[in-house]
Amino acid sequence: MSYNFLLVSWGTLGNLSPLLTAARRLHRNGHHIRVMADPAMRSEVEASGFAFVAWRRAPTGKAADPVDVSDVKDFLRQAIFDPAALYAADVRDEIGRMPTDAVLVLDVLFGAALGAEASGVPFALLSPHVSIRPLPGMPPAVGGLGQPKTPEERAAVDAANARLAETLNVFLPSFNRARADLGLPLLADVFDLFDRANRLLLATSRAFDFQADSLPDNFRYIGPLLDVPNWSKSRQTEAWRAPWSAQSGRPRGLIACSTGAQGQRELFQRIISAMEAVEIDALATAGPNVDVADLRTPNNVHLVRGAPHDLVMKDVSVVISQGGHGTTTRSLVNGLPQLILPMGRDQAANAARVEAKGAGLQLPPTASEAEIAAAVNRLIAEPQFRKAARLLGEAMKVDIDRSGLVDEMEAIAATGRAARPQPRKQPLRKSA
Repeated sequence: MSYNFLLVSWGTLGNLSPLLTAARRLHRNGHHIRVMADPAMRSEVEASGFAFVAWRRAPTGKAADPVDVSDVKDFLRQAIFDPAALYAADVRDEIGRMPTDAVLVLDVLFGAALGAEASGVPFALLSPHVSIRPLPGMPPAVGGLGQPKTPEERAAVDAANARLAETLNVFLPSFNRARADLGLPLLADVFDLFDRANRLLLATSRAFDFQADSLPDNFRYIGPLLDVPNWSKSRQTEAWRAPWSAQSGRPRGLIACSTGAQGQRELFQRIISAMEAVEIDALATAGPNVDVADLRTPNNVHLVRGAPHDLVMKDVSVVISQGGHGTTTRSLVNGLPQLILPMGRDQAANAARVEAKGAGLQLPPTASEAEIAAAVNRLIAEPQFRKAARLLGEAMKVDIDRSGLVDEMEAIAATGRAARPQPRKQPLRKSA
């Protein structure tokens, strides 16, 4: 049976890419897909062959996804809670405009989830990273804590989860007003929203993640969603030529700058400059938010705006990045150890998991060139990092192959289709 799915994105291409991977899988199973996203994402969505729907009332661009996240409460207010009613209104309008059996929405779009819930349409929250919903015994997605092993570490994790809930619940009164205006029941805790979803789909690997004491009934691991974005693969895949000599005996590395805007130019420059002290040939990809003209490179670093990372990773032995979930998991799937210098969002959580699994190292974003060079030299020289990355990557591939994404979305869509009033069939008239 074919279903109509509305997929809802937010912010940058880094957030959109896993959602489009989900869209392709659903489409291959015969379903109809519409993607609601920032107007800047139109070309990427349409190049993937899907109908594009733009936000009308909700904020877009930097107003939706502020670059400066130094003040966490201000970021939460601007990006998530203040515009919640606007996101809800846009989603409700779109559901009313076209038949919709189920909605798949990025987990940070709390307002879009309200719109789906108020419309009576089943919805799933997609987390294309480690869980932002606190889970018992698991550290929060921010802060970079590791898996607790002692009572003291467990107490620290519990306290961190409590602080995260407290931070978000500052906005609970205004969020509940938005729910009341839509005729929805009030919540006792912001994170109770995750229990309202028919599914909470975690697009990471169970092998990569830390272990929780228990998981909610609606929680499912579906494995990473790693399709290459069109902006990266169009033209570049055909035109890709390795910048290093085939005769060079030196190790090769990839320096991958985040696709999101985090004010990372200075860090990216420091990483590039550090390679002058490493016996390595490196490719540095600046991404859409750093101007390559503003950067200086030593002779052993080749700088480009973008390159097909899946192809590049077949040809390198180490990856250096800020630790976004896509780059981190893609590196592991390719069996590559990595150095992560997290700047925010889920990056510290990813770095903590990579380091805990023995598949890489992490440094603060303030690390010096000498510290960066020393860490890269360790990753190249000490084989245990590559061995751990390869073993973890093989386990992650199994999780990707077994992904239950399509089955889970079809299951909730069937519920939505059954609950939706069907048009009455007019009786056939007998001819005279």
